[in-house]
Amino acid sequence: MNVTKLSTKILTLALASTLIVAVAFCASSASMTMGKAELKSAGQLAFGPDGILFVGDSMGGSIVAVDTGDRTAARSGGKIEVKGINQKIAAMLGTAPDQILVNDVVVNPISKKAYISVSRGRGPDAMPVILRVDASGKISEVSLDNVKHSTVSLPDAPAAKADSKNNPRLETITHMAFVNGNVIVAGLSNEEFSSSLRSIPFPFQQAGKGASIEIYHGSHGRFETNAPVRTFVAYSVKNEPYIMAAYTCTPLVKIPVSELKAGAKVKGSTIAELGNHNRPLDMIVYSKGGRDYFLMANSSRGVMKLAADGLDGYKPILAQTEVTGVPYETIAGLKGVQVAQARTY
Repeated sequence: MNVTKLSTKILTLALASTLIVAVAFCASSASMTMGKAELKSAGQLAFGPDGILFVGDSMGGSIVAVDTGDRTAARSGGKIEVKGINQKIAAMLGTAPDQILVNDVVVNPISKKAYISVSRGRGPDAMPVILRVDASGKISEVSLDNVKHSTVSLPDAPAAKADSKNNPRLETITHMAFVNGNVIVAGLSNEEFSSSLRSIPFPFQQAGKGASIEIYHGSHGRFETNAPVRTFVAYSVKNEPYIMAAYTCTPLVKIPVSELKAGAKVKGSTIAELGNHNRPLDMIVYSKGGRDYFLMANSSRGVMKLAADGLDGYKPILAQTEVTGVPYETIAGLKGVQVAQARTY
């Protein structure tokens, strides 16, 4: 997501344990090489095990895994609060606030430090930068000049176009998450059905083509194959893992992880329409009182809270409709939320 108007915002990253779903994994950086991690862009971020940060490079058509070495456990949860963060980042990078783009924010589940992907400058020549923010609010740059890293290229990334406003290459990677030893990647491909989800095993070896995703968009009254997933979470329904994916305008779609095979054509099941003229920004899963919930931050509809139980009981939406399916409530106390990511592995 692009978060460009932060001058009047407070960037708050909630790290309370009630908003974290913990999944333990064991991985090794043995397959990584020491050297400069090459990036053409820095967009979506995700943390895997052992302080490994995955960086989505849409312009480079690749994902770069970086060993941050950030493995000292935080003493407790809390929050990071940085006022005027865009001015501070701009000053640190020697430019003006309107010449930076904050693309994504994630939290290291071990250290509870925040990591931010930034573009310094605008257009194809923008310089990718990764920043780290500690509990005190101190911002520092993560050097990529000599780090353990590995890269996997996406074989079916869309071709770049000169039109910066309609360049599908910029949406090669729209969201990522590390799930059960795999990096799940949403975005666009160069296939006829360009909406793509792919599951890439880590440590990286080689990525196959993405699975093409087809959904029924109730608000638009049609099947769609070229709109990318904007954000998603992994969630098991009756012990079967699914991707709960949200799209612009805002269908919520259930997609079986088991069907995300290279080159497959997968039809998702739309179980909610949450309102048009809206773009979902991020989602998390949390537990409270013995129940699971989704929280979804949105561009124009605030933060939605949806109960996660009984998802198998909702019939697929296959006719034009407005708000229907899984019900939601808007959290009035979370106005102005632009970024909400905190995951533990």
